[in-house]
Amino acid sequence: MPQPAIDPNHDSLSYWHATAEPIVPGGPLPRTADAVVIGGGMLGCWTTYWLARAGVRVVLLERTAIGWGATGRNGGFLVGGTALPYPRLVELVGEEAARSLHQVTMDGQALAYRIVAEEEIACDLRRAGTLGLALDGAGGDAVGPDDSLLHGDGTGIERLHRDDVQDLIAAPLGDRITGGWYASNDGTLHSSRYLAGVARAAERRGATIVRAAVSSIASTGDAVRIVTDEGVIEAGQVVIALNAWSDTLVPELAGLVVPVRGQILAYQPTATVFRSAVGVDLTPTGEYWQQVADGSIVIGGCRADAPDADVGVRDMVPTDQVTGRIERILPDLFPELADLRVSRRWAGLMAFTSDRLPVVDLVPGVENAWVAGGFNGHGMTFGPRLGQLLAEAVRSGGTPGALEPLRIGRPTLRPVTAPCSV
Repeated sequence: MPQPAIDPNHDSLSYWHATAEPIVPGGPLPRTADAVVIGGGMLGCWTTYWLARAGVRVVLLERTAIGWGATGRNGGFLVGGTALPYPRLVELVGEEAARSLHQVTMDGQALAYRIVAEEEIACDLRRAGTLGLALDGAGGDAVGPDDSLLHGDGTGIERLHRDDVQDLIAAPLGDRITGGWYASNDGTLHSSRYLAGVARAAERRGATIVRAAVSSIASTGDAVRIVTDEGVIEAGQVVIALNAWSDTLVPELAGLVVPVRGQILAYQPTATVFRSAVGVDLTPTGEYWQQVADGSIVIGGCRADAPDADVGVRDMVPTDQVTGRIERILPDLFPELADLRVSRRWAGLMAFTSDRLPVVDLVPGVENAWVAGGFNGHGMTFGPRLGQLLAEAVRSGGTPGALEPLRIGRPTLRPVTAPCSV
C-alpha cells in the first residue's frame, strides 16, 4: 500500500524529524521469519541489528516510521547511568545488581560509539560530555551527582566550581549558578539520523523492515503467530519493543509500564553558547538541553508544571503550560539569552516504572516471546546493550544474567499509583 510522506512543516514535528525525515518502512510482509521484532524505536532497531548481524532471519514491524515515538522526539543525549542516583540503586537492588545494571548503560554507551563508527552512521555523534548545573540553595559551591561509588568505575565524572562552569559556557552565568559537575563520557547526537542509521545497517545485514500495526500475538506450538493490518506472520521468537505502548500487546504491564509525556522545543540557530549537553533541576522533574550543529538549541523538561506531571498521558502534543515554562529556563539562568526565538515545539512519550528500572522478561502466557520497556528516559544508553542481550536470549533460548534484575515479578516493581512515584 502507498506510504504517506512525513510532513516536515507539521507544527508539532520534532526538530530531529523536521531536519532528517524518518524512514517509513515499505515492502510486503513475509509469511515467516526466525524472529520478529515489534516496534521501530531504540530497542527495536538495536535488537533487530544484533539479530541480523548474527545471521538470524529477522523482520522488524513498525506501524508508523522508524523512531516515531520517544527516540525521535527526545533531547538527543547519550548519557550513562540509570534513572536512579547510584546509591539509591544500591539500596534498591543491592550492590552487585546495581553495578551490573550501571554497566549495562555504560556498555550501551560504548556500543553506540563503536557501531556508529563501524557502520559509518552520519548522525553528528559527539563525545561532548554532560554539564550539570548546581544552583543556590541546592548544595553549595561545588556539587555533583551522588557519585561517591562511581569514581572507580571509569565514569569520567568531575566536580566543578562556578568558574569552571563559566569556562564551558559562552554566556555570562546568572547569579543562581554556583557550580556543577561534568561527565566527560556522555554524548550528543541527531536522534533521527542515528536511529535511521541503525535501521539501515540492520537492513544491509539482512533484516527486513515492514510497516505494519500489530493487533495480537499468540503461541501456536513451535511458533508465535503475529496478526497485523498487513496480514499474518509466524516466527520462532518475538521481541515486543513498544515501550510506552507495551500494555497494548502485553496487558499484564498495564499500570507497571506507564506512558509519560515529555515536552521539548527548539530555538532558532544562534552563535555557539553550549558545547556540551546541559542538565539542571529547576523543577522536580528536571531540565536539559544541547546546542546542535546548526546552532539550534533543543531544550526540554518542566513536566512538574503539567497536571499530574504528564504521567499517563498518551497524546504526543505539546501544551502551552509546559512549553511556556521551558521558554523561561535559559533567560532565568543566563540573562543575556533573553532574546532567543522558538522555531518549533513537540512532545513524545517516554515510559516509566515505579522503581525507575526497565522491564525485560518473557511475555506471560506466550512462549518464545519477550517484552521490554519502561526506560524512564534512559533508553538511548540502555538500547544498544539490552538489544544485544535480547538478541542473545532469542538465539540461545536462555536468559542472560544481566537481565535477571529486570524481571516482571521483581519485588520492587509495583503499579504506578501517583505522579510523585515517577
